[in-house]
Amino acid sequence: MDPLSALSASRLVPVVVLDDAADADPLAAALAAGGLPVAEVTFRTNAAADAIAAMAARGDVLVGAGTVVTPEQVDRAVDAGAAFVVSPGLSRAVVERCRERGVLPLPGAVTATEVLAALELGLDTVKFFPAGTSGGAAAIKALAAPFGAVRFIPTGGIGPGNLHDYLGVPAVAAVGGSWMVPRDRVAAGDFAGITRLTTDAVALAARA
Repeated sequence: MDPLSALSASRLVPVVVLDDAADADPLAAALAAGGLPVAEVTFRTNAAADAIAAMAARGDVLVGAGTVVTPEQVDRAVDAGAAFVVSPGLSRAVVERCRERGVLPLPGAVTATEVLAALELGLDTVKFFPAGTSGGAAAIKALAAPFGAVRFIPTGGIGPGNLHDYLGVPAVAAVGGSWMVPRDRVAAGDFAGITRLTTDAVALAARA
């Protein structure tokens, strides 16, 4: 299954911030045990590349890189084993490097102009970020009207309380969130707790 199909099937993309790469393998195991073998590891810490490598080496988790803003970060992410690359905004250079490296680019786009730019680059799926402060599910519905072929992966400000609002929009391929992988629980080594949160998130998404 290609990465986009896998993300669409999972409906949820855990957005992970890891301060210590040693936590990557047990976190991946916790997500898989909770029924969500997917992770977007953000390039917000120095541990990102090593964490991606550790998760990718398992073979049972689809791993991507998040907060990627330069072609050089694309190279680091792909060399580590990332199968998809998520950016907060739309960068032609990042998209083109993803294409060169054979990985799925998911750039951010929240306006009609940005969606048009993504279409001009041959993309049909974009990240909608920051979702909560960019109009939320209502804004995605509005954008989906003129851009019927585009699918969105909203991230930012999404949790159990509003997940159904987003997953109820036909143009939404999946939803990114961090509530099932709280940074403090990862740091505390509470991977059993993360498995419980993940199991609950998967069940909630299924009902939505």
